[in-house]
Amino acid sequence: MAMFRRSPGSVTPFRQRREELARREAELRDGLEKLERMIAEAPRVARWRQQEELRIRATARDSRLDASVAQDKRYGNDSKSTLRRRPLRKERREGRLLFLVLVIAIAVVVIWLMSHLHF
Repeated sequence: MAMFRRSPGSVTPFRQRREELARREAELRDGLEKLERMIAEAPRVARWRQQEELRIRATARDSRLDASVAQDKRYGNDSKSTLRRRPLRKERREGRLLFLVLVIAIAVVVIWLMSHLHF
Protein backbone atom coordinates (compact mmCIF):
# COMPACT_ATOMS: atom_id res chain seq x y z
CA MET A 1 0.00 0.00 0.00
CA ALA A 2 1.63 3.16 -1.19
CA MET A 3 0.74 6.44 0.42
CA PHE A 4 0.50 9.37 -1.89
CA ARG A 5 2.00 12.56 -0.62
CA ARG A 6 1.20 15.93 -1.99
CA SER A 7 3.95 17.93 -3.49
CA PRO A 8 5.19 20.68 -1.16
CA GLY A 9 3.97 23.38 -3.56
CA SER A 10 0.35 22.18 -3.66
CA VAL A 11 -2.22 24.07 -1.61
CA THR A 12 -4.71 22.08 0.44
CA PRO A 13 -8.19 23.40 1.21
CA PHE A 14 -7.21 23.50 4.87
CA ARG A 15 -4.13 25.62 4.11
CA GLN A 16 -6.20 27.91 1.85
CA ARG A 17 -8.76 28.41 4.61
CA ARG A 18 -6.02 29.07 7.17
CA GLU A 19 -4.36 31.66 4.91
CA GLU A 20 -7.72 33.33 4.23
CA LEU A 21 -8.43 33.52 7.96
CA ALA A 22 -4.96 34.92 8.63
CA ARG A 23 -5.50 37.57 5.94
CA ARG A 24 -8.91 38.54 7.37
CA GLU A 25 -7.45 38.65 10.88
CA ALA A 26 -4.74 41.05 9.68
CA GLU A 27 -7.40 43.25 8.01
CA LEU A 28 -9.48 43.28 11.18
CA ARG A 29 -6.43 44.16 13.28
CA ASP A 30 -5.64 47.06 10.94
CA GLY A 31 -9.25 48.25 11.17
CA LEU A 32 -9.18 47.96 14.96
CA GLU A 33 -5.97 49.99 15.16
CA LYS A 34 -7.48 52.66 12.92
CA LEU A 35 -10.62 52.86 15.10
CA GLU A 36 -8.51 53.03 18.27
CA ARG A 37 -6.54 55.94 16.78
CA MET A 38 -9.80 57.70 15.87
CA ILE A 39 -11.11 57.23 19.42
CA ALA A 40 -7.87 58.57 20.86
CA GLU A 41 -7.99 61.62 18.55
CA ALA A 42 -11.72 62.31 19.04
CA PRO A 43 -11.38 64.71 22.01
CA ARG A 44 -8.69 66.70 20.18
CA VAL A 45 -10.80 66.88 17.01
CA ALA A 46 -13.88 67.91 18.99
CA ARG A 47 -11.89 70.63 20.79
CA TRP A 48 -10.53 71.89 17.43
CA ARG A 49 -14.03 72.02 15.92
CA GLN A 50 -15.36 73.88 18.94
CA GLN A 51 -12.52 76.42 18.75
CA GLU A 52 -13.11 76.84 15.01
CA GLU A 53 -16.82 77.44 15.61
CA LEU A 54 -16.01 80.04 18.28
CA ARG A 55 -13.57 81.73 15.88
CA ILE A 56 -16.25 81.88 13.18
CA ARG A 57 -18.77 83.35 15.60
CA ALA A 58 -16.26 85.94 16.81
CA THR A 59 -15.52 87.12 13.29
CA ALA A 60 -19.16 87.23 12.19
CA ARG A 61 -20.30 90.58 10.79
CA ASP A 62 -23.39 90.90 12.98
CA SER A 63 -21.80 90.69 16.39
CA ARG A 64 -24.22 90.79 19.28
CA LEU A 65 -21.85 93.04 21.20
CA ASP A 66 -21.87 95.72 18.54
CA ALA A 67 -25.15 97.43 19.41
CA SER A 68 -24.59 100.43 17.15
CA VAL A 69 -24.65 98.28 14.01
CA ALA A 70 -27.25 95.78 15.14
CA GLN A 71 -30.79 96.33 13.90
CA ASP A 72 -34.06 94.85 14.99
CA LYS A 73 -34.79 92.37 12.23
CA ARG A 74 -38.49 92.19 13.03
CA TYR A 75 -39.25 95.54 11.46
CA GLY A 76 -38.75 96.16 7.74
CA ASN A 77 -35.21 94.94 7.25
CA ASP A 78 -34.44 94.73 3.52
CA SER A 79 -32.07 91.77 3.85
CA LYS A 80 -34.79 89.64 5.41
CA SER A 81 -37.27 90.39 2.63
CA THR A 82 -34.83 88.90 0.10
CA LEU A 83 -34.54 85.65 2.05
CA ARG A 84 -36.99 82.90 1.19
CA ARG A 85 -39.17 81.85 4.10
CA ARG A 86 -39.33 78.13 4.77
CA PRO A 87 -42.94 76.86 4.63
CA LEU A 88 -44.51 75.85 7.91
CA ARG A 89 -45.41 72.24 8.64
CA LYS A 90 -49.13 73.06 8.23
CA GLU A 91 -48.50 74.62 4.81
CA ARG A 92 -46.42 71.65 3.67
CA ARG A 93 -49.13 69.22 4.82
CA GLU A 94 -51.80 71.22 3.00
CA GLY A 95 -49.67 71.30 -0.13
CA ARG A 96 -49.25 67.52 -0.08
CA LEU A 97 -52.98 67.06 0.44
CA LEU A 98 -53.78 69.39 -2.48
CA PHE A 99 -51.32 67.51 -4.69
CA LEU A 100 -52.94 64.18 -3.76
CA VAL A 101 -56.44 65.54 -4.52
CA LEU A 102 -55.28 66.85 -7.92
CA VAL A 103 -53.66 63.52 -8.82
CA ILE A 104 -56.86 61.66 -7.90
CA ALA A 105 -58.95 64.14 -9.94
CA ILE A 106 -56.72 63.68 -12.98
CA ALA A 107 -56.93 59.88 -12.60
CA VAL A 108 -60.75 60.06 -12.45
CA VAL A 109 -60.86 62.26 -15.57
CA VAL A 110 -58.54 59.91 -17.47
CA ILE A 111 -60.63 56.87 -16.48
CA TRP A 112 -63.85 58.64 -17.48
CA LEU A 113 -62.39 59.68 -20.84
CA MET A 114 -61.15 56.17 -21.57
CA SER A 115 -64.50 54.61 -20.73
CA HIS A 116 -66.50 57.09 -22.83
CA LEU A 117 -64.18 57.44 -25.82
CA HIS A 118 -63.46 53.66 -26.15
CA PHE A 119 -59.73 53.72 -26.65
